[in-house]
Amino acid sequence: MVKAPTVDDVARVAGVSRQTVSNVVNSPHIVRPQTRERVESAIAELGYRPHAAARMLRTRRSSTIGVHLDPYAGGISGVVLDRFVHALTERASDRDMRVLVYAARSPEEEVARLADLREGGEVDAVIVTGTFRGDPRTGWLIEHGLPFVSFGRPWGEDDVDVPAHLWVDVDGAAGTSAATRHVQRTAGGRVAFLGWPEGSGTGDDRERGWREAEGGGPRWAVEESVGAARAAVAAALAAGEAVDGIVCASDSLAVGAHLAAVAAGRPDLPIVGFDNTPAAEALGLSSVEQLPEKVAAGALELLMGATGSIVAPRPAASGSAHVLVEPRLVVR
Repeated sequence: MVKAPTVDDVARVAGVSRQTVSNVVNSPHIVRPQTRERVESAIAELGYRPHAAARMLRTRRSSTIGVHLDPYAGGISGVVLDRFVHALTERASDRDMRVLVYAARSPEEEVARLADLREGGEVDAVIVTGTFRGDPRTGWLIEHGLPFVSFGRPWGEDDVDVPAHLWVDVDGAAGTSAATRHVQRTAGGRVAFLGWPEGSGTGDDRERGWREAEGGGPRWAVEESVGAARAAVAAALAAGEAVDGIVCASDSLAVGAHLAAVAAGRPDLPIVGFDNTPAAEALGLSSVEQLPEKVAAGALELLMGATGSIVAPRPAASGSAHVLVEPRLVVR
């Protein structure tokens, strides 16, 4: 059996003391950046993993990250958060961290749940999902000093240059821009956008990508519903609206648009969704994939550093407070 690497092995490879290795693992902020990088490189090279139970007793940390699980609402696009939670759990385990999944039916209920987790010392940090303008959860977390990263930006005018907190997000505008240009190259220049009503940070961002690509077609707005999307597109096509393709804010909307196009005798009308769910794949629809695995990796890096094994979040400073993941267009 191959012996697992020890603290002494890491110290020898990095050319530092045993205490310095311990400091990098448990209190990386007190170690000079050059030394910390050398130790982290040795940890990665050797595959060293601190013993989780011993570390918990020594540091009084839970070695646990909390993440909110949205209530089940059916539909098509919930698979994205499922993939994110799975990826987060796997990558956290690689750092000897655990993931605690908690449920709440409203932001207010979630704040109460976060207060319980903080009071009981059950988590070292949390990852907030589904952010929106004026989100009370992020304000509470900042006020009470519980480290966190949000999956979704603060959705303020200063969310990039003067960030309110740490966040990781998918560049929705880049995804819809790529989708629009693909349809223009392959089918024609008049591309419609089927999105949600204005006011959704995520939806507005995805619409922005279509506008920046100069889609040239109409903009239709419906709630997140296959039926609503089908009715809106059916009405537009019946009215003689000339479009060469449709880019959608979600796969649910894309499925509805596709059903309407088939019923109107245009089964080959190019339609691109967003989320790359099994439903889009089954219907042969192109879609923008969010790559939630990269989102999970980015969230952990913001909270723990590139190779760290304890929560030591970055400061919310311009240029280092966020990770923006570029999605991938899957063409079918």
